[in-house]
Amino acid sequence: MELIILLSLGLSCLILVSLWNRSYVKGKLPPGPTPLPIVGNILQLKDKIFFKSLREFSKVYGSVFTLYLGMKPTVVLYGFEAVKEALIDHGEEFSGRATFPLIDKVAKGLGIISSNGETWKQTRRFSLMVLRDMGMGKRTIEDRIQEEALYLVEALKKTNGSPCDPTFFLSCVPCNVISSIIFKNRFDYSDPEFQTLIDDFHKILTIVSTPWIQEKHNQQSEFTMDNLAITVWDLFIAGTETITSTLLFSLLILMKHPEVSVKVKEEIDHVIGRNRRPCMQDRRRMPYTDAVLHELQRYIDLVPTGFCRTVTKDTQLGDYLIPKGTNILTCLTSVLHNDKEFPNPEKFDPGHFLDASGNFKKSEYFLPFSAGKRICIGEGLSLMELFLILTNILQNFTLKPLVDPKDIDTSPVEATLAKVPHFYKLSFISV
Repeated sequence: MELIILLSLGLSCLILVSLWNRSYVKGKLPPGPTPLPIVGNILQLKDKIFFKSLREFSKVYGSVFTLYLGMKPTVVLYGFEAVKEALIDHGEEFSGRATFPLIDKVAKGLGIISSNGETWKQTRRFSLMVLRDMGMGKRTIEDRIQEEALYLVEALKKTNGSPCDPTFFLSCVPCNVISSIIFKNRFDYSDPEFQTLIDDFHKILTIVSTPWIQEKHNQQSEFTMDNLAITVWDLFIAGTETITSTLLFSLLILMKHPEVSVKVKEEIDHVIGRNRRPCMQDRRRMPYTDAVLHELQRYIDLVPTGFCRTVTKDTQLGDYLIPKGTNILTCLTSVLHNDKEFPNPEKFDPGHFLDASGNFKKSEYFLPFSAGKRICIGEGLSLMELFLILTNILQNFTLKPLVDPKDIDTSPVEATLAKVPHFYKLSFISV
């Protein structure tokens, strides 16, 4: 038995050394902690301190370093300068998508999220064109969001101020918006198929967020029925779950900081009033609300690393030559929580996006949607939805927590891909 164990360890070491040497022969990878056989550096990246571990490694090895997640090297980009140089200055080279077994089993390299090469380029270009033609970024889609926000307000009023789980209500709006773009139709909130669809989205996000994890006969075309189906699915799950989770976290944070909610409601009363529904033009005259929306997304840090990428060819990054196919992990947390750009980054403070005169202040460090060629195609739609949904809610309701605000827990369920809030209830008190 001992001989078998020794032989297994010896073989593992040989495999690791072989892979390690191959990487260094082909390119000069950045430095990093010494990996163990088979598991690499995984044991040094414990779930609950994953990002703390990355921060500690960056202090030792710099803003670009190598980790072995198993036997394959992954280059980590830590900090704004490293992320900007890679994703923006070398956008094409860093536009590859790494394999993700659970998702790849379903997507099979199709759609927007998981595809690569010509499939990804054509699908992304086509999706953007269709979304724009159907109203994304235009007044027509704003009208659609406003209409759906009214359905939300009416549904929340029917709770009569009783404690409720807001998850389903908040999921309905973005899901119906995406549905209206793609299918030109919305679902009634009581529709059983609609409820099942939303429940499936939640389950999928929870699973993939765990730490371990038309021209049919033209063979040259990327526009197959399979690709279309996966693309629609990508749009639905990305366009629904990210907004829903952001809204759920936002309500928690606003209840924990009631003084912020009060100031937003005051700005709503001053600019919009009680009898007119909010519109996107109002945002320019609401600097505090705009700052709150940005700070919510910064503080929540919903997708800390985004989906893992790969380099599409041998690429020079600083002093290092990263071989084609090397996995790339972009630590967006290190940008959104940069303590020089955002003093006391662990504290929720809308002042991070306000100047001394109280005007809204932009920041190039605001990258919740990532950057470069793989930036989220729904960024504009998401920002529009967040503004219109939250202003409609705060215009019509006071958020009442079931516990003392100081006892509200805004931390996420432990995850590495996307953060998910803990279950909670609140009361929507009509004003």
